Order: sequence, then C-alpha cells, then structure tokens
Amino acid sequence: MYAFDLKTQTWSPLDATGDVPPPRVGVTMAAVGGTVYMFGGRDQEHKELNELYSFDTSTGTWAPLSSGTDGPPHRSYHSMVADAVGGWVYVFGGCGDAGRLNDLWGYDVAAGRWEQLPSPGEACRPRGGAGLAVAGGKLWVVYGFGGEELDDVHCYDTATGQWSAVETTGDKPSPRSVFCATGIGGHIVVFGGEVDPSDLGHLGAGKFSAEAFALDTGPSTWTRLDDATGAEHHPGPRGWCAFAAGEKDGRRGLLVYGGNSPTNDRLDDIYFFAPVLEAAC
Repeated sequence: MYAFDLKTQTWSPLDATGDVPPPRVGVTMAAVGGTVYMFGGRDQEHKELNELYSFDTSTGTWAPLSSGTDGPPHRSYHSMVADAVGGWVYVFGGCGDAGRLNDLWGYDVAAGRWEQLPSPGEACRPRGGAGLAVAGGKLWVVYGFGGEELDDVHCYDTATGQWSAVETTGDKPSPRSVFCATGIGGHIVVFGGEVDPSDLGHLGAGKFSAEAFALDTGPSTWTRLDDATGAEHHPGPRGWCAFAAGEKDGRRGLLVYGGNSPTNDRLDDIYFFAPVLEAAC
C-alpha cells in the first residue's frame, strides 16, 4: 500500500501489518474517519469474494470484519461509497457468482454489522461499474454497464428507505461505466469512463471518455464542466481509475489515480480536479 500526501504531493509506502488481504482485482474501498474499508473483489482463480476488511491508517493495521454469510453475496466490479457523516459504508451491484446484481447493502461502522437495504427493483437493471455517490443527503446510482452502457440515474433516500428513478435534463453524459464519480455538496461530479466496451471484456480496453460532468441533484440537471487545460495537466481519456473526493489548497474536488488507457496500458499518474459548481436557479 502507498499513501499520497496532498500537501507535499509525495508518495510513501505503508508498512501494513495484521491480517493483510490476499491479492485481488475488481475490489472497492471507502473511508470513514481514519479507517479505510475494503470489500469483495475477484481472486487469482477468478473467484468472486465477499470479505470486508478494515485498514487503520493511524496504526497501519489490517483487520477482517466479515465474510461468508455475514454480509453481501460474493461480487467484484461493484460500487462502494462512504457516508462519513452517518457512519455507513454502502455497496451496490457488481458481478456476482450468477451474474450482475442490483442489490444494496449498508455497513454500520459503529455497530459493526451489515444490513440488507431495499433493492431498486426492475427499473434499475443489474449492473457493474456504476457510479455510487452520496449527495444532498441521499444515495445515487449513476449509469453503469448492464450488458450495454447505461445512462439512467436512481436515488435511494436513506431516511425513508425509498428508491426513485430520476429523470435528468441538461447536457447529459453519453452512456458509460467504470468512470470516476464523487459527491460534492449537492452535486455529483463524474469523469472519464468507458463509452464503448471492448470485445475482450475486462481484458481489453474499449473507447474511453475524457469529459467531466456534474449532476445538480436538486433540479436533476447535468452540466458539462469546463476542464480545459494543457495536455500535460489533463488525465486524458481513461477508465477503471481509483478515485476519491479530496481537498487541496482549500478547494474540494475529485482525485483521479491511474486507470486503463485507450491502448490498454495501466496508468500510474494522479490528478486533482476542483470544478466550479453552481446551483441551478
């Protein structure tokens, strides 16, 4: 494991101890406070996993929290997000043992237990590579891949336990999956992603986007973001990135690390994008 310091803009290796998870791909991570939570993935034999681990950043210690029947079914290429204010970590969809999923699970950090939450039903097709974000006090499922690239948006109200399909307007992104997505205030910011899948599936590179958009979750309006900059300061088209919300020089934005290029090369660069977000009138 490595840590990137936003202030000094330097990488440093972490000396992890404890029950270190075995190697895997298609895994997701989310942080609450100083603890990082990691769920699922696919092992070297292409077996779907459902273990939940925690990593304490203050001590550098891994610990297993759940596995087996204690939580969500086995899956990879799912979506995961933390509601740091509420103290929950959410997992949605992904590729399960019997196909794609559209179920929603929540992990109560304080209680240390999983809870299966209401599923969205047939209106929200089972999918992998979806955007999952917390914005405006709600949980949002954005786009994804369900046999084809999707362009629908669904909202889960954590207070009422109700799902709703969201009709969006404005300058909408084209259908896509495996993009970066994070909630910033009442907006969901997305970047990149696969807009045309490869015939090789996870082994190949499809057509990737280099666009950035924001969804204002109040009026459900999309806006294409102006991220014009020189090529040396722009990540370019990519998908399958690691990403997170972050803050640099007092500005809240999107951190993008690595990913897959249109030439199927694995990338190792890191970028920070602080968009100008305006609420609709």
